[in-house]
Amino acid sequence: MGGTMTAEFVEHRHQWPVPPKDGYTVDDLFTLPNLPSHTELIDGSLIFVSPQRNFHTGVMDVLVNGLRRDLPAAFKVKREMTVVLDNRNGPEPDVIVVRAESVAGPDQTRYRAEDVLLAVEVVSPDSESRDRTTKPQKYAAAGIPNFWRVERGGDGSEPVVHVYELDPLTKAYVHMGMQREQLKVGKPYAIEIDLTGVDEL
Repeated sequence: MGGTMTAEFVEHRHQWPVPPKDGYTVDDLFTLPNLPSHTELIDGSLIFVSPQRNFHTGVMDVLVNGLRRDLPAAFKVKREMTVVLDNRNGPEPDVIVVRAESVAGPDQTRYRAEDVLLAVEVVSPDSESRDRTTKPQKYAAAGIPNFWRVERGGDGSEPVVHVYELDPLTKAYVHMGMQREQLKVGKPYAIEIDLTGVDEL
């Protein structure tokens, strides 16, 4: 009986793929079988996302609803979609604003960097370094004109939004300020979002 249990255990154990010598590509990201949901590709490495906390999903809900409220017809808001920056980088921002003509239908799995007008990352404990440094640098290099980084405020329940705009000459983001309680910006379009209700969700 013990031998049967061992055989069953081995049979059901997950086999992790061996990475290629030069790392994975975007094509691998979309064709490898059995990858966990929301897997990202950063510098040819697969990044698996930890389960999200209430704060993270609550902020995403507030931002998506707020962004859609006064959304011009030329734009669309998407959440947790892969953005292809190059052949070795396919991150998944928490929220993006894309050009409406780039939306290809219900089976679409990715967007190109040139179609993205705003990328938003809500910082999680397991992704702090990527959300604060790695991803913004890559989004800027790819020419995404606007980036928001959302952190937890001092009391841990209300969000603080760091707003960045791309300097086209240096291909780097310029910090335009921090916003609490009320988010109000003019790019990529006129946006006003009440941030005070996140802790109630």
